[in-house]
Amino acid sequence: MIKLGEIQLLKLNKADKKDLIFIDEDGTQVYVKKEKGMDIVEKGHEAKVFVFKKGNKNEGSLKLPELALGEIGYLKVTDITNIGAFMDWGLDKELFLPFKEQKGEIRTGREYMVGIYIDKSERLCATMDIYEMLVTNSSYKEGDRVKGTIYSMKKGLGAMVAIDNKFHGLIQEKDFIGKRIGDKIEARVVKVREDGKLNLNLFEKSHEKMDNDAEKIFKRMMKEGGFLPYNDKSNPNIIREQFDMSKGSFKIAIGRLYKRKLIEITPRGIKVKD
Repeated sequence: MIKLGEIQLLKLNKADKKDLIFIDEDGTQVYVKKEKGMDIVEKGHEAKVFVFKKGNKNEGSLKLPELALGEIGYLKVTDITNIGAFMDWGLDKELFLPFKEQKGEIRTGREYMVGIYIDKSERLCATMDIYEMLVTNSSYKEGDRVKGTIYSMKKGLGAMVAIDNKFHGLIQEKDFIGKRIGDKIEARVVKVREDGKLNLNLFEKSHEKMDNDAEKIFKRMMKEGGFLPYNDKSNPNIIREQFDMSKGSFKIAIGRLYKRKLIEITPRGIKVKD
């Protein structure tokens, strides 16, 4: 049975001037365009073919893509149009990322985590909405360290994380200040939920968690456009008036933000790091 978007082992049935014609066990045909320098498979022999649809015709490629249907990984954006973006996935024809399937800001030349799906016209496309593609059967347990990518943020809930490009993870909203969609993170599993999803914390131990003063300053920076006209040289009375904390506490807090590479300290004030 021919499966669109998947790599299948198919038998070469015949070849004409333009195509290699492969068949599955039911005799369904898949046409692979001949290319200069292509190693020709002998008739009756099998080869791995990536299958897709073009019009009403099953077509394929002996060149295999970086991602197949249902898989998740990083692909680079090569072009952006008013209807969506195009991504390099290892084939001659680039993969389409529709505008409605994008999350956050997309830029040419950058890599983004996507999954592959089939749209209503049986065209293979990319999506950044990978929630339904992630699974919950990981072997991780409380206290384990994991790596993942933030692929979505939901107000009041937190940052949704794809762990190992495969498993569901969540960082609570109060614990991911300074993070954005697309950021790769390392975290600690703080809870394995009954449904198998993993609750995460970016901090190694609870005593290393960013203190309330630092969190207060950073949230205010984000609220006011990423910049505040105060630094370690500011008048203590102004600091007290603006932040309800001592000058010493303020300096410690922005020092912690600086060490975590969340802010820059300039002569004019402090700003969120790009």
